[in-house]
Amino acid sequence: MRFTHRGVIVVSVALAGLAPAAAQAMGATPSVSAGAGAAPPGNHCLHVAATIPLGGVAFGIAVNPKTDTAYVANGGNVSVIDGRTNTVAATIHLGGAPFAVAVNPKTDTIYATHGNIASGSVAVINGRTNTVAADISAGGSPFGDLAGIAVNPKTNTVYVTSFLADVVLVISGRTNTVEATIPVGGAPFGVAADPKTNTIYVANSGGDTVSVIDGRTNMVVATIPMGLGPVGVAVNPKTDTAYADTGINGQGTLSVISGRTNAIVAAVPVGALPQQIAVNPKTRAVYVANEGAGTGGTVSVVNGRTNTVAATIPVGTAFGVAADPKTGTAYVSGVDTVSVIAPCLK
Repeated sequence: MRFTHRGVIVVSVALAGLAPAAAQAMGATPSVSAGAGAAPPGNHCLHVAATIPLGGVAFGIAVNPKTDTAYVANGGNVSVIDGRTNTVAATIHLGGAPFAVAVNPKTDTIYATHGNIASGSVAVINGRTNTVAADISAGGSPFGDLAGIAVNPKTNTVYVTSFLADVVLVISGRTNTVEATIPVGGAPFGVAADPKTNTIYVANSGGDTVSVIDGRTNMVVATIPMGLGPVGVAVNPKTDTAYADTGINGQGTLSVISGRTNAIVAAVPVGALPQQIAVNPKTRAVYVANEGAGTGGTVSVVNGRTNTVAATIPVGTAFGVAADPKTGTAYVSGVDTVSVIAPCLK
């Protein structure tokens, strides 16, 4: 998706590696230094373990840790990746181009936004059969341009951003119907839900803010000023911390937001043109997919304990990212491929 922000054309997509303490918690000592993309032979952490070919540009990506399965929006399909074999196990065709993907592990249900600028919808996919169980219409323009998607598995509620309408659509996972429409900031893109606090965070790429929504009332309870054009947002429910990225040209920034105060408590330099963010709550590692500015894509791996970059991993292209807390694996979507980042190699 392309949009113009303050005269700059930006390519954006909607909706962990470690410093020594974090890696030791996983039973290994890292040998990838910050800024490095590779490690010497032998035991090391944070390496690209596999590159999975796909049939189109891959955007949104999500993981079901219960089934060790990743789901990728690419071309006109959602590709289903088996995390045990790093192969495409199934391809689910959708009408229109799928863009963002989210998973409810409790129900083994996958949600994918698809369509075009005039008419968008959310496909509901049964994870057991890899078939489309329902398709939820978001109506015509301006609701058609759906960008990010997130799920609160505790409440079985889905949240979808409408880029042109400046709203978040609230969808019941029980009835597959739109229950509410919440006005937020300009050009909302990424969205994340904290199931522990029932709080939803929305990155408003055109409003330079993050909206904080109370999931009980569907009301915006705080608006956090950000740098230019926040795109991605993610949350760590274990620490009540949210993360949002900004940066149009040159160096990007990952802002660390306290869920208790709704204030930015740290700013971490990451790669150029940061896009999607993923968090591994078990290790507190944060992955940032950096599209790059003509220099190739990278993944910045941030230690959530120290708010410092533990490693920068070249992946060719990087649009979306997802983390599996059960296996410690991260998946990075790009042009025609998904890169699989393993936590350690022994």
